[in-house]
Amino acid sequence: MSHSNPRAFNFNAGPSALPLDVLEKAQQELVNFQGTGMSIMEMSHRGAIFETVHNEAISRLRKLYDIPENFEVLFLQGGASLQFTMIPMNFLQAGKKASYIMTGVWSEKAYKEATLFGEPVQIASTKEDKYSHIPSLDEIEVDSDDAYVHITSNNTIYGTQWSEFPDTKGVPLIADMSSDIMSKPVDVSKFAMIYAGAQKNLGPSGVTVVIIRKDFLAKANTEIPTILKYSTHVESNSLYNTPPTFGIYMLGEVLKWIEDKGGLTAIAKQNEEKAKLIYDVIDHSNGFYTGHASKESRSLMNITFRVADEALEKQFLSEAKDAGFIGLNGHRSVGGCRASTYNAVPLETCKALADFMLAFQVKHQ
Repeated sequence: MSHSNPRAFNFNAGPSALPLDVLEKAQQELVNFQGTGMSIMEMSHRGAIFETVHNEAISRLRKLYDIPENFEVLFLQGGASLQFTMIPMNFLQAGKKASYIMTGVWSEKAYKEATLFGEPVQIASTKEDKYSHIPSLDEIEVDSDDAYVHITSNNTIYGTQWSEFPDTKGVPLIADMSSDIMSKPVDVSKFAMIYAGAQKNLGPSGVTVVIIRKDFLAKANTEIPTILKYSTHVESNSLYNTPPTFGIYMLGEVLKWIEDKGGLTAIAKQNEEKAKLIYDVIDHSNGFYTGHASKESRSLMNITFRVADEALEKQFLSEAKDAGFIGLNGHRSVGGCRASTYNAVPLETCKALADFMLAFQVKHQ
């Protein structure tokens, strides 16, 4: 690193920054967890020590997210991508339709998988506008007979985020919250199911969190493979097969870190402050930087923008990398720049990027 901090200015979109405190604790416990003479990765997932770690992580998640008792919490594998398949496999019954609201690449992938199991319908989409905004609530019409409605709460590639969720009038609402879970308080009771890969806000890659309402779970199809039934994992407390033990341990430590930071209200406040630092530079740059997302749909997790011209943009990314900024290239499908400011990205890191952007503009305008 060319700057004085030995840690990179990490804006990776995922896997992404983890809290330094958590990494250092894991480092201390790596070879001898709680005096056992073993790493958490070396011990039985059915032993008492790991069972305590596992259950404490579930308990912390319930408490921090204020998850009602009529919901199950699961730790699964396969990422959000497997959930794209498991959801219609379990809940898209014969003769039913499922509604998908299209806000980006991950919505498209979820919809594509659903076509293999039934009849999904795109009830709203902003694709014609290059996914630069979230559909307005008044243009979303839900059929009361639908099996479920699926949304992606935050769109990493395009930098948009739902600020208010649609009222589905009793139709089960499912949200892929992979890139903004635990970034702010959420009323879990509004959803039938929330799912998220851990690798952005909750820990390392390899763990997928599923929060699912019991009455919705009871409607699941039964003639499907055992390991792909949510009920299988509920009945075994997510231990039907060997879980990603280290990832669950790390997830639990990240949840402790969120508690120590003051919970989700405090985390949300800092996330707003972090994003504002960078958005203010974009908004006051007189067109030198331009944001992709409409202001009313801007994400607090993924800030997407372009630099004045293509040559300058390449130079910006090159100089930023030399200065210790990692992960600022936009997704390969859209190009440009992207700063992912997930929970564990420090305020100071965002301030450093804002200062770099200002200095680059002064130098090249």
